[in-house]
Amino acid sequence: MNKITIAIFFGGCSPEYSVSLQSAAAVLEALPRERYEAVPVGITREGRWYRYTGGVQAIREDRWLEQGSCVPAILSPDRADRGLFLFESGGVRRLPLDAALPVLHGSFGEDGTIQGLIALSGIPLVGCGVLASALGMDKVRARQVAARAGIGTARSVTLEAGEGPEKARAFAREMGYPVFVKPVRAGSSYGVSRVGEEAELAPALEAALGYDTRVLVEEAIPGFEVGCAVIGTGTLTVGAVDEVELTRGFLDFTEKYSPKTSVTHVPARLPRETVERIQETAKRVYRALDCSGFARVDLFLTPEGRILFHEINTIPGCTPHSRFPAMLREAGLSFPEVLDQVIQEVIA
Repeated sequence: MNKITIAIFFGGCSPEYSVSLQSAAAVLEALPRERYEAVPVGITREGRWYRYTGGVQAIREDRWLEQGSCVPAILSPDRADRGLFLFESGGVRRLPLDAALPVLHGSFGEDGTIQGLIALSGIPLVGCGVLASALGMDKVRARQVAARAGIGTARSVTLEAGEGPEKARAFAREMGYPVFVKPVRAGSSYGVSRVGEEAELAPALEAALGYDTRVLVEEAIPGFEVGCAVIGTGTLTVGAVDEVELTRGFLDFTEKYSPKTSVTHVPARLPRETVERIQETAKRVYRALDCSGFARVDLFLTPEGRILFHEINTIPGCTPHSRFPAMLREAGLSFPEVLDQVIQEVIA
């Protein structure tokens, strides 16, 4: 039986480069070797592409480029090629691909850009397509779509680069502090601040503008964050709902990847009826944003039992501390089984 050749893209020109390395290492280790031939394609912070043939641990430790196991490569947009071009010492060689799986977080990887290139190539894409990826990366537009689908969201205002802080100050005074300030298009809580008083607002806006040209200022929602993994395109499978318990602060970058003051409970400590409502809401968001393959939907649960859409991760983290694989594992699906299912769906 011939193995399926699948490109695994990692790294990228994004602040979330280091997170991508951890996720890609987990994917490469979990990919069933009896069925799949992995073709790791590393993208440096500067945007150079390489076909990588070294060990997984070097990816995890960000030593992959130093191993002498890299050949410059590009993905051809020509549908007749359906693969990579490798620029080897003896000339250019084509490496055919059966599928492509981006394990890239943030800009130029999770925002529809590489998904568009893969679509042009004619190679089956594992995961969300161009539209869902672009919408999911833009917090404002994702919430607009969710609201049109009848799903509640936090109240917020958006500021453009160069716009003064007056609108943000007026909003914060109306809502009452604290408020949250975040880049519209960024992940892993980069540039996100919890603002407890007006003096902190301007520095928070400046920090967020370091990651995007648009900034979201939103009310603080009472209650806590819950999440739900969703996989599939036609028939959807949902994972167990999880619950993020915070003793202080918010779920920033440190708490997401090296938890110190937060605990994620899988399954969530919630009544069955509430869990089912969260899962149904997650599926509605997934459908409304035209998702396919897999995604993690993050929501807020208020003390009154309201469920509000927070954000969607169209390429969720797969690190040892990541929520996505844990949710599905609790639902009875191992990570290798998840990868096999989502790949088979696009090549069948």
